[in-house]
Amino acid sequence: MPAPHILHLHSAFDLGGKEARAVRLMNVWGDRARHTIVSRVPTALGARAAIARGVRYEIAQDPPPLAGKPSVKRYEAIAGFTRRFDLVLTYDWGAIDGVMARRVFGKGMPPVVHHEDGFDEDEATGLKVERNMYRRLALPAAHALVVPSRALDRIATETWKQPRARVHHIVNGVATALYTGKPDSKAIPGFVRNEREVVIGALAGLRPVKDLPLLVRACGGLSGRFRLVIVGEGPERGAIAQAAEAMGISDRLVMPGFLDRPHRYIGLFDLLALSSRSEQFPIPVVEAMAAGLPVASVPVGDVPAMLAPENVALVASHIDEVPLRDVLQKLLDAPDLRARVGAANRVRARADYDEAQMIRRYSSLYADAMGRPGILG
Repeated sequence: MPAPHILHLHSAFDLGGKEARAVRLMNVWGDRARHTIVSRVPTALGARAAIARGVRYEIAQDPPPLAGKPSVKRYEAIAGFTRRFDLVLTYDWGAIDGVMARRVFGKGMPPVVHHEDGFDEDEATGLKVERNMYRRLALPAAHALVVPSRALDRIATETWKQPRARVHHIVNGVATALYTGKPDSKAIPGFVRNEREVVIGALAGLRPVKDLPLLVRACGGLSGRFRLVIVGEGPERGAIAQAAEAMGISDRLVMPGFLDRPHRYIGLFDLLALSSRSEQFPIPVVEAMAAGLPVASVPVGDVPAMLAPENVALVASHIDEVPLRDVLQKLLDAPDLRARVGAANRVRARADYDEAQMIRRYSSLYADAMGRPGILG
């Protein structure tokens, strides 16, 4: 039986959380599948560097556009393009037209599994009514809708009116065993750990929705020796640097850019901080937990429910720099607290968030959608 040919329609294919998960699945399947990738933003292809050697994939050349106003002609073009594949996987709002194409021109199209991982700046503070209506119209054409968080699970059934049986809540997982080893002291360019400093780490794209200037302002109010390391790249780099200068902590800020394979360096941190205005089930939190770190976070998405009970008191009361500063200060002052909470987080991550269960559930869902149980292992 030939390996299934899977089409991936991405809103963008730079290495964020959903792209990292998609690539991880591709790498695990190896030669059991082949893949064609479309990015709604043709230049956003950074995640391809993480695809393992031996994985059969291609970047589609001149595919029908995923961007644009609703158009029957464009839906027909997308539907026609998909008919040579065995399965279509669509990711987030930017690829929803792949689902709509099946709603309008479904005859002969392969099954579609849609994934919603969260919302960007334009829906961080509230969902758009017109997008909710569009999703309600398109999503019945999907074989399944996959979400990683409890919040999105509720939105899918209550706001987008999807049947319970079609919505699959699959939490994000990581290879927890990788995070138990000793970190590479040279993995973060420009950073040398000083044992007299508490290292506050953040892993995030430098985008407005991550609100990293809020984290900088929170750190600017801390009392004690610390270093803030923000790993990621994006358009907010200048705003973050300006916030650090305004708070007088430019000399304590390290921004090395994007770094892959966080298991190499996340253990150099003493704690992870999260300041986003919108999250669902953030992978950096799982990675920090697997590495045995405590997490200081604003109350966003599933984060309070993800953490070990010992860590819940270190979630700020609301999204603001003052309560975030206060929980950071508690961790800064108490190495024993950091160790105790970090150990509890590691136990929770190993028990609940190892990638093996995630991989099994995705592999089974996709294989069943194609009517080929077990084809992906």
